[in-house]
Amino acid sequence: QVQLVESGGGVVLAGGSLNLSCAASGFPFSSYYMSWYRQAPGNERELVARITSSGRANYQESVRGRFTISRDNVKQTTALQMNDLKLEDTGEYYCHSMPQDRTVGYWGQGTQVTVSS
Repeated sequence: QVQLVESGGGVVLAGGSLNLSCAASGFPFSSYYMSWYRQAPGNERELVARITSSGRANYQESVRGRFTISRDNVKQTTALQMNDLKLEDTGEYYCHSMPQDRTVGYWGQGTQVTVSS
């Protein structure tokens, strides 16, 4: 049974930091791409960052230089370090996993991030 469990969300002032974590189980973690998506009220879910099985990371332009995605293949976790948070970073953040061939995809339940002024 695949499980992706996010944690680390909360309320933070603009300019602050949060670290999100996703604990994974039930699939071959080290060979899967891991991603973070977010969804703000009234908006579509969007890709924030992705890390490949080899550790290469890609970011949405709006978060590049502020967010860092990482993975630990031994602990089967992926993290998203978010610095210099902005009001527009507010949303529900979801962990996602998929193999390189993208034949399947799994979602976590989400964790809320609220950035206040």
